[in-house]
Amino acid sequence: MSINQHAPIPELYVSYDSAQKLKVEAGDLPSWDLTPRQLCDLELLMNGGFSPLKGFLTEDDYNGVVENMRLADGSLWPIPITLDVSQEFADSIEIDQDIALRDPEGVILAIMSISDRWTPDKSREAETVFGADDIAHPAVNYLHHHAGPVYLGGPVTGIQAPMHYDFRARRDTPNELRAYFRKLGWRKVVAFQTRNPLHRAHQELTFRAAKESQANLLIHPIVGMTKPGDIDHFTRVRCYEAVLDQYPAATTTMSLLNLAMRMAGPREAVWHGLIRKNHGVTHFIVGRDHAGPGKNSKGEDFYGPYDAQELFKQYEEEMGIEMVPFKHMVYVQDRAQYEPADEIEEGVTVLNISGTELRRRLAEGLEIPEWFSFPDVVKELRRTRPPRSRQGFTVFFTGFSGSGKSTIANALMIKLMEMGGRPTTLLDGDIVRKNLSSELGFSKEHRDLNIRRIGYVASEITKNGGIAICAPIAPYATTRRAVREEIEQYGAFVEVHVATSIEECERRDRKGLYKLAREGKIKEFTGISDPYDVPENPELSLDTETVDVDYCAQQVLLKLESMGLIGAES
Repeated sequence: MSINQHAPIPELYVSYDSAQKLKVEAGDLPSWDLTPRQLCDLELLMNGGFSPLKGFLTEDDYNGVVENMRLADGSLWPIPITLDVSQEFADSIEIDQDIALRDPEGVILAIMSISDRWTPDKSREAETVFGADDIAHPAVNYLHHHAGPVYLGGPVTGIQAPMHYDFRARRDTPNELRAYFRKLGWRKVVAFQTRNPLHRAHQELTFRAAKESQANLLIHPIVGMTKPGDIDHFTRVRCYEAVLDQYPAATTTMSLLNLAMRMAGPREAVWHGLIRKNHGVTHFIVGRDHAGPGKNSKGEDFYGPYDAQELFKQYEEEMGIEMVPFKHMVYVQDRAQYEPADEIEEGVTVLNISGTELRRRLAEGLEIPEWFSFPDVVKELRRTRPPRSRQGFTVFFTGFSGSGKSTIANALMIKLMEMGGRPTTLLDGDIVRKNLSSELGFSKEHRDLNIRRIGYVASEITKNGGIAICAPIAPYATTRRAVREEIEQYGAFVEVHVATSIEECERRDRKGLYKLAREGKIKEFTGISDPYDVPENPELSLDTETVDVDYCAQQVLLKLESMGLIGAES
C-alpha cells in the first residue's frame, strides 16, 4: 500500500485573498446555475475527491472514459464527470471563455474556463458506461430526460465550497479525513459504502471486514443523490448515528460523502474505490451487486451479483486500494448470531428479511424483530415511514378530454372526505389552468409544463401527509413517469387510466372541442392531431362506457384499500 495516504492531495481552491478578488471579477461573467448533481460533482472536483480531475471532462477525456475507462493521459477513471447545459446556454458562450458556476442561491462557487463544447452521443454513453440504453436505469433515464444536450469541458478554479447546513460536523473533505487518520495514527483504514440504513447484518459485516484486514473502520455513507425511492439522507444519518454507539469509538469513525451516485454497478465500484483512495483509505468493502440499480425493462438484474467485485479486482493494484469482498451475512437462529451465508452447514434455521420485506413491514406497521435491526434504527425509520394508511398519496387520472376523469375525480374526493382522516385536494385540469397555469397555452411544451406543475403540487401534498387527486389529460408517458418519480419519494402514486375510447369522448363532447379540432381550429389536440401514450402498467384501468360514475369511484376506493392506503386506521 502507498505510504503517502496521509499526505495532502491537491485541491482546486485558490487562496482566500485570491477568492475574494475572483468573486468580484466573476460577477461580470456569464453564469451557469448548477443542478443538484453538478453541485455534488463540483464539490468533489474542488476538494480533491475526484483527483486527478482538474475540472469537467474535455471531449478527449470524455471519449476515453466512455470507451475504456481512461482519461486521455491514460489515468484510470470510469465515470464521465461532465457539465451538461442547455442548447441555448451553449450557443451563448465561446471556447476559451470563462463562466461562473453558481449554486441555486446564486452564490459563485467556481470559475470554469471552457476548453471544449460538444453534443454527446448519449445512447453510446448509456451502452458503454451503464451497460444498456434502457431508461429503467435511473442514470440512463437522467441522461435522456434531465441532462442538458450539450457538454462543456474545461478546468475549474475553486472559489468556495458549497454550503451545507446539515450534519456539518460529520462532513469531511479528503484532506480533513487524511489529517484525522494521520493524527490518530491509523495506517490501515477500511471504508464501508452505503446508501441505506445500517442493520445488524451490516454491523456484523463491517466488524468482520475490519478484523480480517486488521484495519480501522470508516463508515462512509453517501448523502448526495442516490436512487429515486431511496430513504432520504436526513433519516439515514439519524439511523447511522443511532448505530454508531454499537461500534468501539477508538477504532471507528463516520464521515458523510456528498456524492451523486450513478448506480453504474461495476464501473461505479471502481469509481468508489478511487474516491475512497483520495480520502486516505487503504481498504474498501465491495458488496454483492455493488451500486446496482435493480431490474431492467425485461425484469432482469442490470449487473451480475459479482461483476463489481471482478472489475475492482482487475484494477485493484493500479488503484492502490485493496478490496474486501462483501460476505452475505444471514442470521442463524440456532446460534442466535450472524454468519456468512457460504459458511453455514445444512440443516440450521436461517432467518433473513429482504429490503422489500422490510419496506412491507414498515408500510403495514408490522413488527421488525430485534435480531434484524436496532430498536433505535427502527424508531427513526418509523418516524419517516409511517404505515401506508397514514401516509400521503396521489391518485393521478389520465385519459382523453371528455373521458370522465374530472367527474370520477370529484366523486372520489367526496367519498374520501366522507371517510375523513387526511386532507384531500383536487387538482383538476380546469382548476389548475385557472389558478396555476393561466399564462400557458396548449403547445406540447406548455402542456408538459402544466403537468409538471400539477406533479410538483401533488408531491408537496403527498409529502405532508395529504391526498392529492389529479385529473389532467397528461398524454405523454415520459412526463407521467417524471411526475411518478417526484411523488414516489414521499408516498404512493396511483395511476388511473380512464380508458374511454376517442369515439365515445367525441360523442359526449359537451364543450364542442372535438368539433373545433376536426375543423382545424384547435391545433395539437390530443387524440385528433396529437398523440396520446396509452399507459402500459397503470395501477387501475377504468372503462366508463358501460358503468356509472359511482361504480368507477368505488373501484378506485377498492384499489386504494387493496394497496393499504386507506383502511381501518385511516
